[in-house]
Amino acid sequence: MSRRSFPLNAVETFLVTARHLNLTHAAKELCLTQGAVSRKIAALENWFGFPLFERHARGLRLSSQGSALLPELQSAFEHLLNVVEQARTHQTVIRLKAPTCAMRWLVPRLLQVEREQPDLQIALTTTTDHNVNFKTESYDAAIVFGTHMSAGDLLFEEALTPVMSPLRAGSALETLTFLHPTRDKTDWTLWLAKQPRPAPAMLKNQHFETMDLAITAAIQGLGIAIADETLVEEDVRAGRLMRPYDTSIRTGASYRLVFRDAPGPENGLDAFRACLLSRG
Repeated sequence: MSRRSFPLNAVETFLVTARHLNLTHAAKELCLTQGAVSRKIAALENWFGFPLFERHARGLRLSSQGSALLPELQSAFEHLLNVVEQARTHQTVIRLKAPTCAMRWLVPRLLQVEREQPDLQIALTTTTDHNVNFKTESYDAAIVFGTHMSAGDLLFEEALTPVMSPLRAGSALETLTFLHPTRDKTDWTLWLAKQPRPAPAMLKNQHFETMDLAITAAIQGLGIAIADETLVEEDVRAGRLMRPYDTSIRTGASYRLVFRDAPGPENGLDAFRACLLSRG
């Protein structure tokens, strides 16, 4: 088949369906009927000459060819959207990937970028992924989190400390619900092990997918969270949270800023970098 016959408008349908692996959910997001979604997928499969999905009683699964094609089509589609958006706005667009746990630190700095660099547009993608692969992901910059990292610019090192709502002030630690930023108890166990007194038993526990969710639960009074002191700095200053202990412990992990290309004035990355690294 010729390039002219390629069903370009079906690419987004494929990408959305691949994300949901459910025709009903894909149809709802695309504002189409389930039948229309099926027809678009069928047209794309007909053009390629191989199935993109395997149909099962419980839903869809990507075929081996669909799995291989997905990242390339995803990257190309995102690039197309960024190109047209940049052309429409006449702004320098910086595609930034950042973990959701960094949002409390990042958002005030994005406001600073907006004030100081009005010609920069930050296209932010939040994710629970803590890394980036510039070979397969179409971002210009990313905030990454992990241990023993040296790439890019250091933003801050993780230092854990307990935080809770001032409404719970004076409560004994063992009577509170321990709010965990992950599905395990690693962070709390690490902090308690460094304290001079014997650690209390964690009798009541709530586990969250991200630190940001645990912090939000603490602000609402659900219990006591273990959180990075830099991420909760503004919440403590504003009185939404309090630190019942002065101590914090470093985990060896850090948040760092990395780029696809070298920052320079022509791509706006050096101005963006300066704003994020500013300690003001």
